[in-house]
Amino acid sequence: MRTIRLLLLAFLILAIPATLLAQFGVSITIAPPELPVYEQPMIPAAGYLWTPGYWSYGEEGYFWVPGTWVEPPEAGLLWTPGYWGWGNNAYGWNEGYWGEQVGFYGGVNYGFGYGGVGYGGGYWNNGAFNYNTSVNNVNVTIVHNVYNKTVINTTVTHVSYNGGSGGVTARPTAAEETAAHARHTPATAAQTEHQQAASKNHELLASVNKGRPAIAATSKPGEFSGKGVVAAKQAGAPYKAVAPENKAAENKATENKTAESKAATTRSNENKAATNKAAENKASENKTAESKAATTRSTENKAATNKAAENKASENKAAASRAATTRSNENKAAMNKAAENKASENKAAESKAATTRSNENKAATNKAAENKASENKAAESKAATTRSNENKAATNKAAENKASENKAATTRSNENTAKPKAARASTEPSKAPAAHAQPAPREQAAPRAEAAPRAQSAPHPETAAHAQPAPRPAAKEAPKTEERPRQ
Repeated sequence: MRTIRLLLLAFLILAIPATLLAQFGVSITIAPPELPVYEQPMIPAAGYLWTPGYWSYGEEGYFWVPGTWVEPPEAGLLWTPGYWGWGNNAYGWNEGYWGEQVGFYGGVNYGFGYGGVGYGGGYWNNGAFNYNTSVNNVNVTIVHNVYNKTVINTTVTHVSYNGGSGGVTARPTAAEETAAHARHTPATAAQTEHQQAASKNHELLASVNKGRPAIAATSKPGEFSGKGVVAAKQAGAPYKAVAPENKAAENKATENKTAESKAATTRSNENKAATNKAAENKASENKTAESKAATTRSTENKAATNKAAENKASENKAAASRAATTRSNENKAAMNKAAENKASENKAAESKAATTRSNENKAATNKAAENKASENKAAESKAATTRSNENKAATNKAAENKASENKAATTRSNENTAKPKAARASTEPSKAPAAHAQPAPREQAAPRAEAAPRAQSAPHPETAAHAQPAPRPAAKEAPKTEERPRQ
């Protein structure tokens, strides 16, 4: 039960508006003056960001802190202005801060991009700030990261505080609440010095300038003179001065309220300490009991979980084993099938390759045989031609030799024939009777052309010429006319 109450308390604390949770630097019952009307001075250089002017509170009452251009602590940060807020029957100041997002600043319309919600004066991009020239006084000849986008303010008011009588009724959005809890960077040293310098300048007191300060804004922090100073055009509303007696009464009331607040705070702290102590003790007891119960439940749950896990593991293991066996059989069958197909394909490929090689070898053998036969035929033809030529030459030689031999034989035969005649002529008496006229010897026919020589047998020896008888003397007759020899 105690835990539930603590959670409920935490929830209620988170539900309280940020305005009521602000840590007030001062707490007064008089609202600050309205914001004066003024123009923004020219930006001194690129990289400076605008911080609006505001009413601060000092020993002599409200004084104006001029708006000014300042350099942020680091690139990427934006300024969330401070604001006055009503709470606990008093006005308190909520300090401004630097952050990546602009948070809640009471819905106060400070102008120059701070219209009450968010910021429309520019944005960071890759380490450089881009300025909206519709709400910022920027010299574009020296600042080049600019753009122009109209910012519309639906409600134009110069009210400088949130809540209370006549204050702005705005409440933080979810995004502004998130920004309020994000990492913040406080005001820079230049901003703090700027505020302290304003607190010492008598002309900036609201009781002196009547809500229309002569130094409404500056180009740089702490520079309250020179061309960068801008005076207010007018007060946001007629200034209402507080009478001295009312001021004293107000101060007395403030002191009494401060004392009462301090006493109440002391009692509250004491009660809170006692409550916290009791809560801590109760929380410790509850925590011990809850821890013990949680340990028991954890042990029981752990045992049940382990048992269930073991059963699940066994079931998973069995299922995995069956699945593995099934996959193994399927893989084995698939591998066998693939091996058979591969073997068949290899066998077919080898058979085809063998057939192809056989055909190629056979063709090569036939080609070689044809080439060999052609070569042999050509060689035989050449050899036959050579032998034929040689035989023909030998035959012609033999025929020539035979013809020469036959010619020689014919010559010898003629010579042999002529020798007996000469011998007979030498045996005749010197005075022989007048011989009858003998017919002239026939002329031998010319030798016929011999045929192609044939193999001849050895020539027979010529027959020796027989001795011819001597011619008988012719009878004495009257000479007759000689007959012409027969042709």
